[in-house]
This record gives sequence, structure tokens and C-alpha cells, in this order.
Amino acid sequence: MNPKDYVRKWLHKGWEDYLTASHELNLPPENEVITSSVCFHSQQAVEKFLKAYLISRGVEFGRTHSIEFLLALCSREDEDFESLDPGDLTSYAVDVRYPDEFYTPTLEEARKALERAGEVKDLVLRKLGISEREVEEP
Repeated sequence: MNPKDYVRKWLHKGWEDYLTASHELNLPPENEVITSSVCFHSQQAVEKFLKAYLISRGVEFGRTHSIEFLLALCSREDEDFESLDPGDLTSYAVDVRYPDEFYTPTLEEARKALERAGEVKDLVLRKLGISEREVEEP
């Protein structure tokens, strides 16, 4: 597969996670927002956007959900990534999904997770010279 196409597929999957989190968080007030879902999909979006950037640079990253690790790799390529604050995003990859580590994020935590995902999305797309419209389609 063409490397550029592979990067776009990662971006598209990140876009889907970002939209899922955004749609859930923006439900009408009469609906209960599933904050763990917002946080999980925000984490997944960030992970996929950062991996897309690393793939575009030919950087190996192995199997990881660690946003801190991925940000460190991205920062080696471009210091602008140092300004991103991962907050608790990494913990949302697992902690909110299983009853053993049962935790329900607050609405404010969900909002912050989506905000962070938006910041990463915007930076990665800007660095790759790709618009949101271009990642909507795989």
C-alpha cells in the first residue's frame, strides 16, 4: 500500500473516533452522556492521529496505547508537539473499558479529553497539510 494512502487511512480512523466522541458529548440535554465512551474515543483519536504523523515520518512505534510515548516520538520529529498536554488520555485506553478498573469520568473530564483530541487533530492535520474534509473519506 502506498505510504500516503496508509497515513490517510489512519487519519480517517482517528477522525471516526473523534466524531464518535464529539457526537456523544453533544447529545441533547435530555440524553445521558456516556463520559467513559467520550474519553475512550478521544484517546483512540489522539493515538491514531499521532501514529499517522509518525508513519508519515517513517518512525517505528510498535504496539502501544501510551499517548506520552507517542508524543515523545512526535516531539523528536517536530518540537511543536511538546506544547500538547496529554492529560489522562492514556488511562482512558483501558481504565474506562473494564470493570476491574471501574472508573466513570466526569462530564468535565470528557470535555477536556475531547478538547485535547481536537488540539492533536488540528496540529497533526496542519503538519501534514491535510484538511478535515480530506480525512472524512478513507
